[in-house]
Amino acid sequence: MPYTTLDQLNDRYGERLLISLTDRDEIATGAVDQDTVDQAIADADALIDGYLKGRYQLPLSDVPAQVAAMSRAISIWNLHVYDAPKQIEAGYRDALGQLRDISKGLISLDVAGIEPKTASSQGVMTTDRERPLTEASLKGFI
Repeated sequence: MPYTTLDQLNDRYGERLLISLTDRDEIATGAVDQDTVDQAIADADALIDGYLKGRYQLPLSDVPAQVAAMSRAISIWNLHVYDAPKQIEAGYRDALGQLRDISKGLISLDVAGIEPKTASSQGVMTTDRERPLTEASLKGFI
């Protein structure tokens, strides 16, 4: 399940912008190209999963609003073939910053995580062999 949808992108950025970014055929159709949008969303979600891997169980069963917003920001950035407006670029950079913070553990998501690896045993470690340095073996040094 993708972290965002065409409808959510349409609500956030408007159909006119999506048409201008995705209607790339030689003869314009005046409609949003679903395949282009799906590819941009898939690329954004793969980037997000790369940062979440190791901290959270993937795929996320419930998509937090924060992850959906990051997916929208990255997806719209991906749709810009040439230079993106400063606001789009700022949203993209902000999303990447949040993803870095999530991967470092500075931001946590309200989803199932992966338990950190711990040592299999706890407590004091002892050995049962003889002490190699004894009073007898150190005779002449003490």
